Amino acid sequence: MGVAIRAAGEDDRELVVRLLDESFQDDPVSAWVFPGADHRRSTHPRLMAAFTDLVLAEGRVDVTEDGAACALWLSVPADDHAGGTDDDGPARLRAAVDPDNERVELIGRLTAGIHPAGRAHEYLWMIGVTPGRQGEGLGTALIESVLGRCDRENLPAYLEASSDRSRRLYERLGFARTGPALDLPEGPRMWPMWREPRPPAR
Repeated sequence: MGVAIRAAGEDDRELVVRLLDESFQDDPVSAWVFPGADHRRSTHPRLMAAFTDLVLAEGRVDVTEDGAACALWLSVPADDHAGGTDDDGPARLRAAVDPDNERVELIGRLTAGIHPAGRAHEYLWMIGVTPGRQGEGLGTALIESVLGRCDRENLPAYLEASSDRSRRLYERLGFARTGPALDLPEGPRMWPMWREPRPPAR
């Protein structure tokens, strides 16, 4: 039986923010951005809310019908060099989320710096699955629904993997590392990954 997926709207904002917050509280990159556990618990939801608002306005958020998983996508044109973020975006994000925390701004600038340019593509900004439902294939279903469209429209896809576990999942879905890994200062490694569209099955 397949996973039912629908496009999220403004009414789903709180659901998406909660899903992302729960999914990424223990993520290596989130722990680097907010190194103190108490501070992360209180401030991390604001960062996830900012991401959600941006993608609801400029991209597409998909959710499973049961509300257990979501994926945030941006369509990046060929002449966009920063994956949908403008030069002042990271600074504005820091000011809105955690003004004294330079890592909120730095993560945006570093990921923009490694984002491929020159070809239109779909950018998987984030994907979250509620902790109690991880390992059931919900994230794979969300990704595959967009990759199927990428294949039909001859569009590549891009993402940054933030853990070994997620990197292995993306490799199974046809993504391959592109360019050098991003080593966050005194922090974890992120892997930029690219997927070429696959020709239709004969």
